[in-house]
Amino acid sequence: MYSLRSHQAGDMGLIIQRHAVLYAAEHAFTAAFEALVARIAADFLDKFDAAREKCWIAEAADGRFLGCVMLVRSQDAGDLTTARLRLLLVEPEARGMGLGGRLIGECSRFARAAGYTRITLWTQRDLQAARRLYGREGYEMVQEEEHEKVGRRVVGEEWLLVL
Repeated sequence: MYSLRSHQAGDMGLIIQRHAVLYAAEHAFTAAFEALVARIAADFLDKFDAAREKCWIAEAADGRFLGCVMLVRSQDAGDLTTARLRLLLVEPEARGMGLGGRLIGECSRFARAAGYTRITLWTQRDLQAARRLYGREGYEMVQEEEHEKVGRRVVGEEWLLVL
């Protein structure tokens, strides 16, 4: 059993920490990935617009962190129709509970209500479980490119959901 809530003071630090620890252990991502997550979290806090952006925190009944996701405005100047899904994470103990799909679905619902017509996201080819969840929600992979932004060579993918 879990509940969802909006972000509170201290949550961004936890999001950064959990991404760094889990992705290092499960995918050999390095401090470069932790820095990337920290920049995303800092940008979210610096530019937060509650009418157009949101962060969901999933918690167990006892308050333990189980996962998170963010929906933010596109960084492209003047693009008011595109949102971006960021920093989806589901703790290992919460996998298989439908939490990942629920978090992605919350992003879609919020985006529609906020007037967005599409959502983009960036993921890595080797994150198979996340890719399956995005596909179930209706996202399609539209671009791929090799990079080292996570501290090792991977294939990054851009995905798009038309609302």
